[in-house]
Amino acid sequence: MNHTKGGLVIFTANSHPSGRELGKRIAERLGVELGKVQVYQEANRETRVQIQESVRGKDVFVIQTVSKDVNTTIMEMLIMVYACRTSCARSITGVLPYFPYSKQCKMRKRGSIVSKLIASMMCKAGLTHLITMDLHQKEIQGFFNIPVDNLRASPFLLQYIQEEIPDYRNAVIVAKSPASAKRAQSFAERLRLGIAVIHGEAQDAESDQVDGRHSPPTVKTTGAIHPSMEIPLLIPKEKPPITVVGDVGGRIAIIVDDIIDDVDSFVAAAETLKERGAYKIFVMATHGILSSDAPRFIEESAIDEVVVTNTIPHELQKLQCPKIKTVDISMILSEAIRRIHNGESMSYLFRNIGVDD
Repeated sequence: MNHTKGGLVIFTANSHPSGRELGKRIAERLGVELGKVQVYQEANRETRVQIQESVRGKDVFVIQTVSKDVNTTIMEMLIMVYACRTSCARSITGVLPYFPYSKQCKMRKRGSIVSKLIASMMCKAGLTHLITMDLHQKEIQGFFNIPVDNLRASPFLLQYIQEEIPDYRNAVIVAKSPASAKRAQSFAERLRLGIAVIHGEAQDAESDQVDGRHSPPTVKTTGAIHPSMEIPLLIPKEKPPITVVGDVGGRIAIIVDDIIDDVDSFVAAAETLKERGAYKIFVMATHGILSSDAPRFIEESAIDEVVVTNTIPHELQKLQCPKIKTVDISMILSEAIRRIHNGESMSYLFRNIGVDD
């Protein structure tokens, strides 16, 4: 059954078959057929997009999931958006459940804020609206000069906890670092559970030590500074012993985060929680990138189950590790598309979501 007005076209930009699965689910929920488009790589690795139906005066939604080759993913998206723009589409909305390069949203010494660059490229290509999910930092929305709807996957993950973990009332929500404590607190308050925070792990790449504030180098130079001025040096951080703030003994530990890519920190957190008496350990996140040998490390670790959504295709990783489970979020994406196309309010999709969520 078609739940939308006329003039809606849905394209999937991803040339990889696994990347089109989410688009098929969304189109099926909306009761429409996927638009006809051909996306492929030339012999010299150039991306070519050929739209095979008219989009003149229509609302176009381009669904793109991030594949292993993230740079090709971005080019597919940009070229398809530009093709729709030059074909006189009325509006072009990008549906990008996982925003690539989202971790590079802060200045790192002499690096660059790549998220801003990607946002500018998408707007320049012709995007008029963006639908995404659980941005790594909510401030990334400010990099765009178009409307951005940052949907949340937490209702689906909370539902999974309540329905699939029988003894979840005996659980504690765990933040594997102080940086993810707000997310853990949000889950704990909604489930009426306790919270624990692991403190003392190795500093990751997003610590303040590498955010640019230590450049130029903190060394005394007599030539550059006036003799009467001496700038005080910032005391360097020192890693304290690993401690768990909160009681996890005899409890189910549920570690929550937004992205699972390099699983070393999750494996180390699981070992720490086991040592402190947790008898079952779950890891829950929105985006399951699971690069390299992540499935093998999860299979050999103390983690009992890893739950992620299908914002990123991970069928191959599930074959390698049966501990990985998937939660489908196509329902909220299809509802967002329907509401935008029909000109309805989006506030329903953000009900009960606070500033820190």
